[in-house]
Amino acid sequence: MKKLLLLTLSLCCLLTAQAQSARDEFKKDTHLSASNYLAYPGPTQCTLTPAPDGKKPFYISHYGRHGSRYLINPDEYKRPYDILKAADEAGKLTPLGKDVLRRVKMLREESNNRLGELTPLGALQHRQIARRMFERFPEVFEGEANIDAKSTIVIRCILSMENELQQLLIMNPKLNILHDASEHDMWYMNFSDKELFSKRRNFEADKAYYDFIDAHRNYKRAMKALFNDEEYLEKNVDAWRLNNYLFKLASNLQSSELHKKITLYDIFTDDEIYSNWLIANARWYMDYGAYPLNGGKQPFSQRNLLRTIIAQADSCIQLQKPGATLRFGHETMVLPLTCLLGLNGYDLEESNFERLESKGWLNYKVFPMAANIQFIFYRKNFDDKDVLVKILLNENETTLPIKSKTAPYYKWSEVRQYYLSKLDAYDK
Repeated sequence: MKKLLLLTLSLCCLLTAQAQSARDEFKKDTHLSASNYLAYPGPTQCTLTPAPDGKKPFYISHYGRHGSRYLINPDEYKRPYDILKAADEAGKLTPLGKDVLRRVKMLREESNNRLGELTPLGALQHRQIARRMFERFPEVFEGEANIDAKSTIVIRCILSMENELQQLLIMNPKLNILHDASEHDMWYMNFSDKELFSKRRNFEADKAYYDFIDAHRNYKRAMKALFNDEEYLEKNVDAWRLNNYLFKLASNLQSSELHKKITLYDIFTDDEIYSNWLIANARWYMDYGAYPLNGGKQPFSQRNLLRTIIAQADSCIQLQKPGATLRFGHETMVLPLTCLLGLNGYDLEESNFERLESKGWLNYKVFPMAANIQFIFYRKNFDDKDVLVKILLNENETTLPIKSKTAPYYKWSEVRQYYLSKLDAYDK
């Protein structure tokens, strides 16, 4: 009986591990392979763990990415269109190539004069997030609760903020809302640490990354499926770059209204989709994760943001009714902040890109469009000094690198001390 039980448990663990495989997940939902272009999937955890000892939510501190957007660089629409159009005029496209040109043209026309802007889906994502936040933590938004909202100065972030605030006002018109978007706050809302960023690339890190790319490039079949003349393809087209352009368009199409009419994923096989994601996952880890070969310090680019979150929480805890502090920015803050906090093991230090997936470092779990980190604070009443906090990543409960008998709830005093010590060690 004991052997049967152990066998059953082993099989369950095996199935769980397989379910967590990126390749397997992509077969169920190809959109996940889009990395930071994944349209917000919403929370996968429907029921949150009840708070212990009669604690109730009283304050939320939040940092969220803007919602779904158009691509930012005009070349990302123009270059693939120009390459395919020139080949078509030369009679070098297959029927599939001609149809891909048609679809790329549709995307280019839709994005005209809208580069980097919020799409209708992006606005909807933030209204839905606000609604769930209100419904999950109604005590925070009762009566004339104070909502302090700030955005980076980028229009898609501002509009994301305004969509959330509008939804909150619909649910409680009595809310006292302050909202702003100013260069004044960019030192923590969107800090660009040029000195730290300059250390991302060195000989050892670059060699490991480009060796990884060479081991996983998988694009020749897809490009040959678009062109009817291999000699023309070889002499006139940078096939690897075109592959990257088309995969990016395929990935971001889910954020466009055109996703209801067309796809570009049909260009690629399952293996090609997986290979494209593997390379992107490695690049995001090298640039924003605790990658040992470049010093492992890139998550500290968000030290100003984390210190601000802690300081503002300390201040708001002193208030009878603090409400919520909402911040709106970019995935290039959400990802390193997640790594700095060590949520769900994303503070992973791994020198071998080949082991990232098996160790659970999967970029699409962290920073889809509208990604968000929510610190939810709990206490029994204002006189209760034993404040607890739990952190949600994309509205799902997380584990922290801190011991707690009541996880996912942690003592704020211990969380605060842990992160301040970590930040102080870096600053020294």
